[in-house]
Amino acid sequence: MIDTTEKYTSQYFVEKEEHFGAHNYHPLPVVLNKGEGVFVWDVEGKRYYDFLSAYSAVNQGHCHPKILKAMLEQASKLTLTSRAFFNDRLGVYEEFITKFFGYDKVLPMNSGAEADETALKLCRRWAYDVKGIAKDQAKIVICNNNFHGRTITLISMSTDPDSYNGFGPFTPGFIKIPYNDLPALENALQDANVAGFLVEPIQGEAGVFVPDEGYLSKAYKLCKEKNVLFIADEVQTGIARTGKLLACDHENVHPDILILGKALSGGFYPISAVLANNDIMLTIKPGEHGSTFGGNPLAASIAIAALEVIRDEKLAENAEKMGNLFRQELRNIKSDMLELVRGKGLLNAIIIKPKNGKEAWDVCLKMKDNGLIAKPTHTHIIRFAPPLVINEQQIHEAVAIIKKSLSEFE
Repeated sequence: MIDTTEKYTSQYFVEKEEHFGAHNYHPLPVVLNKGEGVFVWDVEGKRYYDFLSAYSAVNQGHCHPKILKAMLEQASKLTLTSRAFFNDRLGVYEEFITKFFGYDKVLPMNSGAEADETALKLCRRWAYDVKGIAKDQAKIVICNNNFHGRTITLISMSTDPDSYNGFGPFTPGFIKIPYNDLPALENALQDANVAGFLVEPIQGEAGVFVPDEGYLSKAYKLCKEKNVLFIADEVQTGIARTGKLLACDHENVHPDILILGKALSGGFYPISAVLANNDIMLTIKPGEHGSTFGGNPLAASIAIAALEVIRDEKLAENAEKMGNLFRQELRNIKSDMLELVRGKGLLNAIIIKPKNGKEAWDVCLKMKDNGLIAKPTHTHIIRFAPPLVINEQQIHEAVAIIKKSLSEFE
């Protein structure tokens, strides 16, 4: 056991991870041990603006006191019962979240990938029990450049070789079409065996690719015309990140199946959820799907507090306002390397034009040195997603760091 009172350098902890951990990530070389609001600190005590928010899991800011209080209070009483028994927190949470998002039922899970898998199972079961598709013939339409998770089935939907190479054979039953392409969707929906259309309202891992205005609402309409379920993966875009409670709200689309995760816990605990109405959700019967930890009392208490923070602190409204300011300020930066700024709310990205062999990774290293941490999502794209509690002064300070970092490559 490490004596945490003794001072260790960042390099010490980096070497521990390199030696004992699987090499399935390539982290930015910074070792964090404290967070509060929009800031994190490394083990040497240097402070950084966090412009990744744990891939939008920390929308409410690091270590939000209300969520922490709910977690500690529940943890001192009861943490896990499994679903073999009832507990006094799950039903309260289920009522809260279904009314919060406007659905009949919720199926609680833990990770975003589990929630996506749950939605796929629901869609397939609905296809056979309700739509009447022949056994094992159901298909689900998905989009190129998607990112829904890392399970075998989810990478079976991927078009990114880094995700699927070397992991076959793959799960069948998916039709891949270009994102933001309504004619392609309309064509795919001609297949009578199509049961669902799974889509990210904004493709986050693809580099914060925002579809054309009207794409989601028209896609939803096409699905309704063909009795196909519109399934929204809002694991990253949901919970106020894009300036609305859900990214689908920008086009007044109410998904048939809604997938949530990440900020559903404010970063305190793995919590995800799938929401749908009775005609879809009740197709799955006892024993046909579940999770040991899904819907545990600790998660239920944390999720209620996390959603209350979003609502009471008006974080969607702040994301909309601060996001507009952030993009405006970024577009005022004069740099040969800054090719494009795009995003919605506080989910944004910049496209980096390589210069003298320097790419997005090098810009991120420079920003780290200057007090802001973010991560490339591709060799030429940097995603910016700070906690939604960020204020105007902090936006200006962060943009100044980004500007300074880019200028150091001139």
